[in-house]
Amino acid sequence: MRKYFGLLILVVGFQACQPGQKKEEIRSELSEELNRISVINVADARQFYAWTSDRIPLVSAHRGGPYPGFPENAIETFENVLNYTPAIIELDVAMTKDSVLVLMHDDELDRTTNGTGKVEEVNYEYIQSLFLEDNDGNLTDFKVPTLEKALLWSKGKALLTVDIKRSVPFERVVEEVRSAQAESYAALISYTFPAAKKLYSLAPELMLSITIRNEEEIQRFEETGIPWDRVIAFTGLAERTQGFNNQLHQKGVFTILGVLGNLDRSAISRGDEIYVSFVQNGADILATDRPIEAAAAIRGLVPNQSSKSIYFENAY
Repeated sequence: MRKYFGLLILVVGFQACQPGQKKEEIRSELSEELNRISVINVADARQFYAWTSDRIPLVSAHRGGPYPGFPENAIETFENVLNYTPAIIELDVAMTKDSVLVLMHDDELDRTTNGTGKVEEVNYEYIQSLFLEDNDGNLTDFKVPTLEKALLWSKGKALLTVDIKRSVPFERVVEEVRSAQAESYAALISYTFPAAKKLYSLAPELMLSITIRNEEEIQRFEETGIPWDRVIAFTGLAERTQGFNNQLHQKGVFTILGVLGNLDRSAISRGDEIYVSFVQNGADILATDRPIEAAAAIRGLVPNQSSKSIYFENAY
């Protein structure tokens, strides 16, 4: 499947081609809308994430891509990122005392809101009364969104990776994803193989972002019985060798390199072209605290970049 990239990527569906038929770009036209990635169903999601040599690199906005005036895990922050680039949105899910799933990275409310206390010890009514603060501590007019709101907002706009906090039952998150009919665009994050096995048993249709950082972990993953076509491989926070990335590519798997932290800081000090080198070394998705800058750096690797919207079908 050729993965086209522009200010709008819309996967409208696939159908089998006759022998000898070529992949066909249906049309390309200008659009003034937000940058979008839209995947219609779970089968298309698997094809979107199936690695091919002509894959298109993407950025993943860590905690939604906060910038000054735009706090982490806020709908308005997601929209700000999409004003600049198509993106995967990584978000964090916590649960209130009365079992409402909200977007929050920390166990406590103090750092990111004008409230106090632990998320799991307060009711949603209290969280509704709060406002989010950006990473500089400046109060905004933005509210803490629920997971449901984020799932509904993302449809037709962005792919999601959902980071589930320890206090949140996997079952509740799967229930929310299915209720919002977000199975095609919401992948669940797992940091351990037992957790991945549980998520797969609960929702075998969903894509999983699973930490796979070395050959031993490739073997341990294969022992879980989870099919490779359900996996996006998070390769950690240190750059992996091209040979290791190739091993994952040979299994048809996208790699996510976590450049947040040291590698993002290296880009600030050494120049954003470092992001290009990560992609050339086999990283397919850059999980970053600087999604706008990283996307701008790797845009030169993308064909058809002058097109603002691209629709395609007949991918086989």
